[in-house]
Amino acid sequence: MRWSPLPPVAPSTDLIDGMTTMVANCDPASLKGVAVHIYRANTDMDRRVFVDADGELLFIPQRGAVELVTELGRMLVSPGEIALVPRGVRFRALLPDGEACGYVAENHGALFRLPELGPIGSNGLANARDLETPQAWFEDNDGACEVVQKFLGSLWTVTLDHSPLDVVAWHGNLVPWKYDLARFNAIGTVSFDHPDPSIFTVLTSPSETPGRANCDFVVFPPRWMVAEDTFRPPWFHRNIMSEAMGLIAGAYDAKAEGFEPGGLSLHNMMSAHGPDLDSWKAATAAELKPHKIDGALAFMVESCWPFVPTEQALATAQPDYDGAWSSFPKARLP
Repeated sequence: MRWSPLPPVAPSTDLIDGMTTMVANCDPASLKGVAVHIYRANTDMDRRVFVDADGELLFIPQRGAVELVTELGRMLVSPGEIALVPRGVRFRALLPDGEACGYVAENHGALFRLPELGPIGSNGLANARDLETPQAWFEDNDGACEVVQKFLGSLWTVTLDHSPLDVVAWHGNLVPWKYDLARFNAIGTVSFDHPDPSIFTVLTSPSETPGRANCDFVVFPPRWMVAEDTFRPPWFHRNIMSEAMGLIAGAYDAKAEGFEPGGLSLHNMMSAHGPDLDSWKAATAAELKPHKIDGALAFMVESCWPFVPTEQALATAQPDYDGAWSSFPKARLP
């Protein structure tokens, strides 16, 4: 399934009211699984905060910056960056550009962490030194403030007589953070063959089974392609992981059209997929000189559990996505 960017929301819609759940898996009470949301907003959260008791929230801005004002500090997050708000941390979202849209991965399982680098060694992919945490900050405001809490998949509200962002000290190290995706050190082949996309893993939430993550956040940044004797875009495949893909900027190298920044695609586990016809033709006819993929930034939220689209998502999906694989000619290897 695939979705075009969702239409703008009504005026005076903040980030929480403008959040649309697209796909999800597993009961949050099981402490596993992930949901993928798309947010669209055009006003600040005023006298209102949100807290997710079901999981941690990974924000992936696509257009417009978001300032996350949390109990433990403030973070300005722009397109090209990601930010994580831990489970149970209250926050509000401000829009310095007046409006914003993007994606959220809600992880109900093991906490996101940097992947093990294995034979890569100590350097490469995302490095811990590049994760930024906010400086301590608090507000001392009296007056009504609505707290919206997500718990067991439902939303609950209560109105306090003060701002709950009044934490002046804490103990521990589970704090919000942000990361500039431009600092991701992509690893790729310098000889032949198309590497598995796991080499683009920024964050992972492991499952009980090695090699099958509860959730991986994978990014496809600008990078050089130099492989010889190789079909360079993603090949036709079926995967043990379910793939929800979004596009932050540019054009994805395996889709010629129909997949736009702000859109989303879903290829569930064992669902066959690959490049569309135009991308396949271009890649098979290309002269394999070193080539840089530039100006594009795509990502995937992968999970070992199958994603189930919501009713809202089913109602807005592109009706003819499977046409991307029509009219393929029979091809013979040289």
